[in-house]
Amino acid sequence: MLALAPDAAAQRAARTLTGDTAWCEVGLSVEEALPPTVWGLCQGNGVHPYQTCVDLTEPAYRCSCPSRKFPCKHTLAILLRWASGAVPEAPAPLWVRHWQASRADRVSRAATRQLEAARNGGEGAGRAASEKAVLRRAERVAAGLAELDRWLADQLRGGLAAASRVGYDHWDVMGARLIDAQAPGAARLVRNLAGYVGEPERLLAELGLLRLLAAGFARLDSLPPALAATLRLRVGMPVSAEEVLAGPAVRDRWQVLGVRDEPENDLMVRRVWLRGAQTGRPALVLSFAAPGQVFITDLVLGTQLDADLCFYPDHVRVLIAHRHAPAAPITDLAGARPVAAAMREYAAAMAADPWLERWPMVLADVVPARGSAAEPARWFLTADGGGVPIDPAVGSPWRLVAAAAGRPVTVAGEWTATGLRPLSVWAHDRLVRL
Repeated sequence: MLALAPDAAAQRAARTLTGDTAWCEVGLSVEEALPPTVWGLCQGNGVHPYQTCVDLTEPAYRCSCPSRKFPCKHTLAILLRWASGAVPEAPAPLWVRHWQASRADRVSRAATRQLEAARNGGEGAGRAASEKAVLRRAERVAAGLAELDRWLADQLRGGLAAASRVGYDHWDVMGARLIDAQAPGAARLVRNLAGYVGEPERLLAELGLLRLLAAGFARLDSLPPALAATLRLRVGMPVSAEEVLAGPAVRDRWQVLGVRDEPENDLMVRRVWLRGAQTGRPALVLSFAAPGQVFITDLVLGTQLDADLCFYPDHVRVLIAHRHAPAAPITDLAGARPVAAAMREYAAAMAADPWLERWPMVLADVVPARGSAAEPARWFLTADGGGVPIDPAVGSPWRLVAAAAGRPVTVAGEWTATGLRPLSVWAHDRLVRL
Protein backbone atom coordinates (compact mmCIF):
# COMPACT_ATOMS: atom_id res chain seq x y z
CA MET A 1 0.00 0.00 0.00
CA LEU A 2 2.85 2.39 0.76
CA ALA A 3 4.14 1.95 -2.79
CA LEU A 4 1.03 3.83 -3.97
CA ALA A 5 2.18 6.98 -2.17
CA PRO A 6 3.32 9.91 -4.34
CA ASP A 7 6.23 10.66 -1.98
CA ALA A 8 7.81 9.76 1.37
CA ALA A 9 5.98 12.59 3.17
CA ALA A 10 2.64 11.09 2.21
CA GLN A 11 3.79 7.72 3.54
CA ARG A 12 4.74 9.22 6.91
CA ALA A 13 1.48 11.16 7.16
CA ALA A 14 -0.58 8.08 6.29
CA ARG A 15 1.06 6.03 9.03
CA THR A 16 -0.04 8.57 11.63
CA LEU A 17 -3.68 8.14 10.56
CA THR A 18 -3.95 4.37 10.74
CA GLY A 19 -5.16 4.31 14.35
CA ASP A 20 -8.79 4.15 15.45
CA THR A 21 -8.86 7.70 16.84
CA ALA A 22 -8.61 9.34 13.41
CA TRP A 23 -11.60 7.50 11.94
CA CYS A 24 -15.25 8.04 12.82
CA GLU A 25 -16.39 5.12 10.71
CA VAL A 26 -14.82 2.57 8.30
CA GLY A 27 -16.14 -0.31 6.26
CA LEU A 28 -15.60 -2.70 3.38
CA SER A 29 -18.50 -3.11 0.98
CA VAL A 30 -18.67 -6.55 -0.65
CA GLU A 31 -22.21 -6.30 -2.03
CA GLU A 32 -22.95 -7.81 -5.44
CA ALA A 33 -24.32 -4.49 -6.71
CA LEU A 34 -21.01 -2.65 -6.14
CA PRO A 35 -17.34 -3.41 -6.81
CA PRO A 36 -15.37 -4.16 -3.60
CA THR A 37 -14.97 -0.74 -1.99
CA VAL A 38 -13.24 0.27 1.23
CA TRP A 39 -14.56 3.52 2.71
CA GLY A 40 -14.30 5.67 5.81
CA LEU A 41 -14.87 9.02 7.50
CA CYS A 42 -11.66 10.62 8.75
CA GLN A 43 -11.81 13.58 11.12
CA GLY A 44 -9.68 16.46 9.84
CA ASN A 45 -9.33 20.09 10.89
CA GLY A 46 -12.82 21.04 9.72
CA VAL A 47 -16.24 20.44 11.22
CA HIS A 48 -17.17 17.63 8.85
CA PRO A 49 -15.01 14.51 8.46
CA TYR A 50 -13.39 13.76 5.13
CA GLN A 51 -15.15 11.16 3.00
CA THR A 52 -12.61 8.65 1.68
CA CYS A 53 -13.28 5.63 -0.50
CA VAL A 54 -11.28 3.29 -2.75
CA ASP A 55 -12.54 0.94 -5.46
CA LEU A 56 -10.21 -2.00 -4.87
CA THR A 57 -10.56 -3.47 -8.36
CA GLU A 58 -8.97 -0.51 -10.20
CA PRO A 59 -7.80 0.92 -7.81
CA ALA A 60 -9.70 4.22 -8.06
CA TYR A 61 -9.75 6.80 -5.29
CA ARG A 62 -11.94 9.60 -3.97
CA CYS A 63 -11.42 11.85 -0.93
CA SER A 64 -13.17 15.10 -0.05
CA CYS A 65 -10.01 16.60 1.50
CA PRO A 66 -8.32 19.56 -0.27
CA SER A 67 -4.96 17.80 -0.74
CA ARG A 68 -3.36 18.05 -4.17
CA LYS A 69 -1.50 14.78 -3.69
CA PHE A 70 -2.97 11.72 -5.33
CA PRO A 71 -3.63 9.49 -3.57
CA CYS A 72 -3.83 11.61 -0.42
CA LYS A 73 -2.77 10.56 3.08
CA HIS A 74 -6.35 9.64 4.06
CA THR A 75 -6.64 7.27 1.09
CA LEU A 76 -3.31 5.65 1.95
CA ALA A 77 -4.25 5.36 5.62
CA ILE A 78 -7.52 3.55 4.98
CA LEU A 79 -5.74 1.20 2.58
CA LEU A 80 -3.16 0.46 5.28
CA ARG A 81 -5.98 -0.28 7.73
CA TRP A 82 -7.63 -2.57 5.19
CA ALA A 83 -4.33 -4.37 4.46
CA SER A 84 -3.84 -5.02 8.18
CA GLY A 85 -7.37 -6.43 8.56
CA ALA A 86 -8.68 -3.49 10.61
CA VAL A 87 -11.65 -2.71 8.30
CA PRO A 88 -14.82 -4.77 8.93
CA GLU A 89 -17.37 -5.57 6.26
CA ALA A 90 -20.23 -3.07 6.25
CA PRO A 91 -22.84 -1.82 3.76
CA ALA A 92 -21.68 1.16 1.75
CA PRO A 93 -23.22 4.51 2.74
CA LEU A 94 -25.13 6.65 0.25
CA TRP A 95 -22.17 8.89 -0.70
CA VAL A 96 -20.11 5.82 -1.70
CA ARG A 97 -23.00 4.52 -3.81
CA HIS A 98 -23.34 7.91 -5.53
CA TRP A 99 -19.60 7.91 -6.36
CA GLN A 100 -19.71 4.42 -7.85
CA ALA A 101 -22.91 5.26 -9.73
CA SER A 102 -21.30 8.37 -11.25
CA ARG A 103 -18.32 6.32 -12.42
CA ALA A 104 -20.59 3.73 -14.00
CA ASP A 105 -22.63 6.51 -15.63
CA ARG A 106 -19.54 8.02 -17.27
CA VAL A 107 -18.66 4.65 -18.79
CA SER A 108 -22.24 4.19 -20.01
CA ARG A 109 -22.39 7.66 -21.59
CA ALA A 110 -19.10 7.08 -23.43
CA ALA A 111 -20.43 3.80 -24.85
CA THR A 112 -23.66 5.54 -25.90
CA ARG A 113 -21.74 8.26 -27.75
CA GLN A 114 -19.78 5.62 -29.67
CA LEU A 115 -23.00 3.84 -30.68
CA GLU A 116 -24.61 7.09 -31.83
CA ALA A 117 -21.54 7.97 -33.90
CA ALA A 118 -21.71 4.56 -35.55
CA ARG A 119 -25.44 4.95 -36.37
CA ASN A 120 -24.92 8.42 -37.86
CA GLY A 121 -22.12 7.25 -40.11
CA GLY A 122 -19.53 9.33 -38.30
CA GLU A 123 -17.50 6.29 -37.49
CA GLY A 124 -17.24 5.32 -41.15
CA ALA A 125 -16.17 8.81 -42.19
CA GLY A 126 -13.67 8.98 -39.37
CA ARG A 127 -12.29 5.59 -40.31
CA ALA A 128 -11.81 6.69 -43.93
CA ALA A 129 -9.94 9.83 -42.83
CA SER A 130 -7.87 7.76 -40.46
CA GLU A 131 -6.94 5.30 -43.19
CA LYS A 132 -5.77 8.15 -45.43
CA ALA A 133 -3.64 9.55 -42.61
CA VAL A 134 -2.13 6.11 -41.97
CA LEU A 135 -1.31 5.75 -45.68
CA ARG A 136 0.38 9.17 -45.81
CA ARG A 137 2.41 8.36 -42.72
CA ALA A 138 3.46 4.98 -44.14
CA GLU A 139 4.75 6.73 -47.26
CA ARG A 140 6.78 9.17 -45.17
CA VAL A 141 8.15 6.38 -43.01
CA ALA A 142 9.11 4.34 -46.09
CA ALA A 143 11.00 7.32 -47.54
CA GLY A 144 12.77 7.90 -44.21
CA LEU A 145 13.84 4.27 -43.89
CA ALA A 146 15.07 4.23 -47.49
CA GLU A 147 17.30 7.19 -46.57
CA LEU A 148 18.39 5.31 -43.44
CA ASP A 149 19.39 2.35 -45.59
CA ARG A 150 21.66 4.57 -47.72
CA TRP A 151 23.11 6.20 -44.61
CA LEU A 152 23.92 2.78 -43.09
CA ALA A 153 25.79 1.83 -46.25
CA ASP A 154 27.84 5.03 -45.90
CA GLN A 155 28.76 4.12 -42.29
CA LEU A 156 30.05 0.71 -43.28
CA ARG A 157 31.83 2.09 -46.32
CA GLY A 158 33.73 4.49 -44.04
CA GLY A 159 34.53 1.70 -41.58
CA LEU A 160 33.82 1.27 -37.86
CA ALA A 161 37.07 3.02 -36.94
CA ALA A 162 35.82 6.20 -38.61
CA ALA A 163 32.43 5.86 -36.91
CA SER A 164 34.12 5.67 -33.50
CA ARG A 165 35.71 9.11 -34.00
CA VAL A 166 32.52 11.07 -34.70
CA GLY A 167 30.57 13.01 -32.09
CA TYR A 168 26.96 12.85 -30.99
CA ASP A 169 25.89 15.30 -33.70
CA HIS A 170 26.69 12.70 -36.34
CA TRP A 171 23.99 10.37 -34.99
CA ASP A 172 21.57 13.12 -34.01
CA VAL A 173 21.35 14.44 -37.57
CA MET A 174 20.10 11.10 -38.90
CA GLY A 175 17.86 10.69 -35.88
CA ALA A 176 16.27 14.08 -36.58
CA ARG A 177 15.60 13.09 -40.19
CA LEU A 178 13.80 9.97 -39.00
CA ILE A 179 11.74 12.04 -36.57
CA ASP A 180 10.71 14.22 -39.52
CA ALA A 181 9.79 11.02 -41.37
CA GLN A 182 7.54 10.04 -38.42
CA ALA A 183 9.65 7.03 -37.47
CA PRO A 184 10.52 7.81 -33.81
CA GLY A 185 11.35 4.19 -32.96
CA ALA A 186 14.03 4.01 -35.66
CA ALA A 187 15.28 7.47 -34.61
CA ARG A 188 15.80 6.28 -31.04
CA LEU A 189 17.80 3.26 -32.25
CA VAL A 190 20.03 5.53 -34.36
CA ARG A 191 20.68 7.90 -31.47
CA ASN A 192 21.51 4.95 -29.22
CA LEU A 193 24.44 4.17 -31.55
CA ALA A 194 26.39 7.01 -29.96
CA GLY A 195 26.70 4.93 -26.79
CA TYR A 196 28.38 2.04 -28.63
CA VAL A 197 31.20 3.83 -30.46
CA GLY A 198 33.77 2.32 -28.08
CA GLU A 199 32.43 -1.22 -28.61
CA PRO A 200 32.99 -2.20 -32.26
CA GLU A 201 31.22 -5.57 -31.99
CA ARG A 202 28.12 -4.03 -30.34
CA LEU A 203 28.11 -1.14 -32.83
CA LEU A 204 28.23 -3.54 -35.77
CA ALA A 205 25.40 -5.62 -34.30
CA GLU A 206 23.21 -2.54 -33.80
CA LEU A 207 23.95 -1.31 -37.33
CA GLY A 208 22.91 -4.73 -38.59
CA LEU A 209 19.61 -4.57 -36.71
CA LEU A 210 18.90 -1.15 -38.20
CA ARG A 211 19.64 -2.55 -41.67
CA LEU A 212 17.24 -5.41 -40.94
CA LEU A 213 14.59 -2.89 -39.86
CA ALA A 214 14.96 -0.83 -43.04
CA ALA A 215 15.04 -3.89 -45.32
CA GLY A 216 12.05 -5.44 -43.58
CA PHE A 217 9.95 -2.31 -43.93
CA ALA A 218 10.75 -2.16 -47.65
CA ARG A 219 9.01 -5.53 -48.13
CA LEU A 220 6.45 -5.21 -45.37
CA ASP A 221 3.58 -6.63 -47.44
CA SER A 222 5.37 -9.95 -47.94
CA LEU A 223 6.06 -10.56 -44.22
CA PRO A 224 3.87 -12.72 -41.97
CA PRO A 225 1.18 -10.55 -40.34
CA ALA A 226 2.56 -10.94 -36.80
CA LEU A 227 6.11 -9.99 -37.82
CA ALA A 228 4.83 -7.08 -39.94
CA ALA A 229 2.87 -5.72 -36.98
CA THR A 230 5.94 -6.02 -34.73
CA LEU A 231 8.11 -4.25 -37.30
CA ARG A 232 5.64 -1.35 -37.59
CA LEU A 233 5.71 -0.99 -33.82
CA ARG A 234 9.53 -1.01 -33.70
CA VAL A 235 9.70 1.65 -36.42
CA GLY A 236 7.47 3.83 -34.29
CA MET A 237 4.11 3.62 -36.04
CA PRO A 238 1.57 3.99 -33.23
CA VAL A 239 -1.04 1.48 -32.17
CA SER A 240 -3.99 3.06 -30.38
CA ALA A 241 -5.22 1.79 -27.04
CA GLU A 242 -8.61 1.17 -28.65
CA GLU A 243 -7.04 -1.19 -31.19
CA VAL A 244 -5.19 -3.08 -28.46
CA LEU A 245 -8.25 -3.38 -26.21
CA ALA A 246 -10.33 -4.59 -29.18
CA GLY A 247 -8.06 -7.63 -29.49
CA PRO A 248 -8.33 -10.90 -27.55
CA ALA A 249 -7.80 -10.70 -23.81
CA VAL A 250 -5.74 -13.16 -21.75
CA ARG A 251 -6.99 -13.82 -18.24
CA ASP A 252 -4.57 -15.08 -15.61
CA ARG A 253 -3.23 -14.39 -12.15
CA TRP A 254 -0.54 -11.92 -13.18
CA GLN A 255 2.33 -11.71 -10.73
CA VAL A 256 4.24 -8.42 -10.43
CA LEU A 257 7.87 -9.56 -10.45
CA GLY A 258 9.90 -6.48 -11.30
CA VAL A 259 9.68 -2.69 -11.42
CA ARG A 260 12.34 -0.46 -12.98
CA ASP A 261 12.40 3.32 -13.44
CA GLU A 262 14.89 5.05 -15.70
CA PRO A 263 15.14 8.34 -17.63
CA GLU A 264 14.60 8.46 -21.38
CA ASN A 265 15.03 11.84 -23.07
CA ASP A 266 12.92 14.25 -20.98
CA LEU A 267 10.69 11.60 -19.42
CA MET A 268 10.88 8.99 -16.72
CA VAL A 269 9.88 5.53 -17.92
CA ARG A 270 8.55 2.84 -15.62
CA ARG A 271 8.61 -0.79 -16.71
CA VAL A 272 6.53 -3.23 -14.68
CA TRP A 273 7.14 -6.88 -15.56
CA LEU A 274 4.39 -9.43 -15.01
CA ARG A 275 4.17 -13.17 -15.53
CA GLY A 276 1.04 -15.29 -15.66
CA ALA A 277 0.83 -17.92 -12.95
CA GLN A 278 -1.05 -20.37 -15.22
CA THR A 279 0.08 -19.41 -18.72
CA GLY A 280 3.68 -18.52 -17.79
CA ARG A 281 3.40 -15.70 -20.29
CA PRO A 282 5.48 -12.54 -19.67
CA ALA A 283 3.90 -9.11 -19.92
CA LEU A 284 5.16 -5.52 -19.72
CA VAL A 285 3.20 -2.50 -18.49
CA LEU A 286 4.85 0.76 -19.59
CA SER A 287 4.09 4.15 -18.08
CA PHE A 288 5.65 7.58 -18.46
CA ALA A 289 5.99 10.63 -16.23
CA ALA A 290 7.15 14.14 -17.06
CA PRO A 291 9.63 15.95 -14.77
CA GLY A 292 7.97 16.74 -11.45
CA GLN A 293 5.19 14.20 -11.96
CA VAL A 294 4.83 10.91 -10.10
CA PHE A 295 3.76 7.51 -11.35
CA ILE A 296 0.38 6.14 -10.40
CA THR A 297 1.51 2.97 -8.69
CA ASP A 298 -1.34 0.52 -9.00
CA LEU A 299 0.95 -2.46 -9.70
CA VAL A 300 2.97 -3.23 -6.59
CA LEU A 301 5.91 -5.61 -6.52
CA GLY A 302 5.09 -8.87 -4.77
CA THR A 303 1.37 -8.79 -5.57
CA GLN A 304 -0.72 -10.63 -8.13
CA LEU A 305 -3.93 -9.59 -9.84
CA ASP A 306 -6.66 -11.60 -11.48
CA ALA A 307 -7.09 -9.60 -14.66
CA ASP A 308 -7.63 -9.61 -18.42
CA LEU A 309 -4.64 -8.27 -20.38
CA CYS A 310 -4.63 -7.23 -24.04
CA PHE A 311 -1.27 -7.48 -25.84
CA TYR A 312 0.35 -5.09 -28.30
CA PRO A 313 1.68 -6.51 -31.60
CA ASP A 314 5.08 -7.24 -30.03
CA HIS A 315 3.26 -9.77 -27.76
CA VAL A 316 4.97 -8.40 -24.63
CA ARG A 317 3.63 -4.93 -23.86
CA VAL A 318 0.07 -4.95 -22.53
CA LEU A 319 -2.89 -2.88 -21.43
CA ILE A 320 -5.02 -3.99 -18.49
CA ALA A 321 -8.52 -4.49 -19.87
CA HIS A 322 -10.34 -5.60 -16.73
CA ARG A 323 -9.51 -6.50 -13.13
CA HIS A 324 -11.63 -9.24 -11.64
CA ALA A 325 -10.52 -8.82 -8.02
CA PRO A 326 -8.27 -6.65 -5.84
CA ALA A 327 -4.54 -7.38 -5.89
CA ALA A 328 -3.33 -9.98 -3.40
CA PRO A 329 0.12 -10.91 -2.09
CA ILE A 330 2.10 -13.55 -3.98
CA THR A 331 2.20 -16.76 -1.98
CA ASP A 332 4.33 -18.79 -4.39
CA LEU A 333 6.42 -17.66 -7.35
CA ALA A 334 5.34 -19.08 -10.71
CA GLY A 335 7.31 -19.42 -13.91
CA ALA A 336 10.83 -19.83 -12.47
CA ARG A 337 13.07 -21.71 -14.90
CA PRO A 338 16.59 -23.14 -14.92
CA VAL A 339 19.13 -20.98 -16.74
CA ALA A 340 19.18 -23.14 -19.88
CA ALA A 341 15.38 -23.15 -20.22
CA ALA A 342 15.22 -19.38 -19.67
CA MET A 343 17.79 -18.79 -22.40
CA ARG A 344 15.85 -21.00 -24.80
CA GLU A 345 12.74 -18.95 -24.11
CA TYR A 346 14.71 -15.77 -24.81
CA ALA A 347 16.05 -17.24 -28.07
CA ALA A 348 12.50 -17.99 -29.23
CA ALA A 349 11.44 -14.44 -28.37
CA MET A 350 14.40 -13.04 -30.33
CA ALA A 351 13.48 -15.16 -33.34
CA ALA A 352 10.02 -13.57 -33.32
CA ASP A 353 11.31 -10.04 -32.64
CA PRO A 354 15.00 -9.46 -33.54
CA TRP A 355 14.84 -5.87 -32.21
CA LEU A 356 13.96 -7.00 -28.69
CA GLU A 357 15.99 -4.90 -26.23
CA ARG A 358 14.87 -6.41 -22.94
CA TRP A 359 13.32 -9.67 -21.87
CA PRO A 360 12.08 -10.74 -18.43
CA MET A 361 13.67 -13.78 -16.85
CA VAL A 362 12.84 -15.65 -13.67
CA LEU A 363 15.86 -17.82 -12.88
CA ALA A 364 15.53 -20.67 -10.40
CA ASP A 365 18.25 -21.87 -8.02
CA VAL A 366 20.98 -19.35 -8.84
CA VAL A 367 23.71 -17.97 -6.58
CA PRO A 368 25.42 -14.56 -7.05
CA ALA A 369 29.20 -14.93 -7.33
CA ARG A 370 32.22 -12.98 -8.50
CA GLY A 371 33.89 -13.82 -11.78
CA SER A 372 37.10 -15.74 -12.24
CA ALA A 373 40.57 -14.33 -11.77
CA ALA A 374 40.41 -13.02 -15.34
CA GLU A 375 37.25 -10.98 -14.52
CA PRO A 376 37.29 -10.35 -10.76
CA ALA A 377 35.10 -7.25 -11.03
CA ARG A 378 32.35 -9.03 -12.99
CA TRP A 379 29.44 -10.69 -11.19
CA PHE A 380 27.44 -13.70 -12.33
CA LEU A 381 24.40 -15.71 -11.33
CA THR A 382 25.73 -19.24 -11.22
CA ALA A 383 23.82 -22.51 -11.28
CA ASP A 384 24.46 -26.19 -11.88
CA GLY A 385 25.40 -26.52 -15.51
CA GLY A 386 25.82 -22.83 -16.28
CA GLY A 387 25.10 -19.25 -15.35
CA VAL A 388 24.51 -15.75 -16.69
CA PRO A 389 26.48 -12.51 -16.33
CA ILE A 390 25.06 -9.58 -14.38
CA ASP A 391 24.93 -6.30 -16.27
CA PRO A 392 28.02 -4.27 -15.19
CA ALA A 393 25.83 -1.14 -15.00
CA VAL A 394 24.19 -2.67 -11.92
CA GLY A 395 27.46 -2.49 -9.98
CA SER A 396 28.17 -4.86 -7.13
CA PRO A 397 24.86 -6.60 -6.25
CA TRP A 398 25.31 -6.58 -2.49
CA ARG A 399 21.58 -6.57 -1.67
CA LEU A 400 21.17 -9.71 -3.75
CA VAL A 401 24.23 -11.29 -2.11
CA ALA A 402 22.80 -10.52 1.34
CA ALA A 403 19.37 -11.92 0.45
CA ALA A 404 20.85 -15.11 -0.98
CA ALA A 405 23.28 -15.62 1.92
CA GLY A 406 25.14 -18.20 -0.15
CA ARG A 407 22.03 -20.27 -0.85
CA PRO A 408 20.35 -20.84 -4.24
CA VAL A 409 17.52 -18.34 -4.74
CA THR A 410 15.04 -17.37 -7.44
CA VAL A 411 15.87 -14.06 -9.15
CA ALA A 412 13.65 -12.04 -11.49
CA GLY A 413 15.22 -9.49 -13.79
CA GLU A 414 15.63 -7.97 -17.25
CA TRP A 415 17.92 -9.67 -19.74
CA THR A 416 19.78 -7.16 -21.93
CA ALA A 417 22.65 -7.26 -24.42
CA THR A 418 25.12 -6.65 -21.56
CA GLY A 419 23.72 -9.13 -19.04
CA LEU A 420 20.94 -9.56 -16.52
CA ARG A 421 19.66 -6.68 -14.42
CA PRO A 422 18.26 -8.27 -11.23
CA LEU A 423 15.02 -6.58 -10.12
CA SER A 424 13.79 -8.81 -7.32
CA VAL A 425 14.65 -11.97 -5.40
CA TRP A 426 12.37 -14.53 -3.75
CA ALA A 427 13.71 -14.88 -0.22
CA HIS A 428 12.03 -16.01 3.01
CA ASP A 429 8.72 -16.59 1.18
CA ARG A 430 8.45 -13.05 -0.12
CA LEU A 431 9.61 -10.98 -3.06
CA VAL A 432 12.32 -8.47 -2.17
CA ARG A 433 13.03 -5.52 -4.44
CA LEU A 434 16.68 -5.06 -5.42
